[in-house]
Amino acid sequence: MRLAAQLDEDFKGLPGEALVRRGLEDFTSGTETVGAFLVQIGAPRLRLLDIPLPENIDHDADGKLYFLLGREFGNEAHSTYNSYIRELVSFKRALERRVNEQKTS
Repeated sequence: MRLAAQLDEDFKGLPGEALVRRGLEDFTSGTETVGAFLVQIGAPRLRLLDIPLPENIDHDADGKLYFLLGREFGNEAHSTYNSYIRELVSFKRALERRVNEQKTS
């Protein structure tokens, strides 16, 4: 597992950094937010990158995220959901590149 200082350095400047940081905090504290659900959706790949996550992943996090967005955005929930998923994917890809670069240097 990566230490907090290493995570801080690894995350710095990545697309979606603030959302994922907040999501990790919310997920760890048990708060159901957009970020917390995104972290749970991305948990398998984040764990492969040594991001410490609680064990209690909600396997319906994507459905709960969509429901949460539906309450806030109504008919716009689908496009908002897709935007958040793209942001998560961008974050994971950028983090993966950064981690791989560290391993080879």
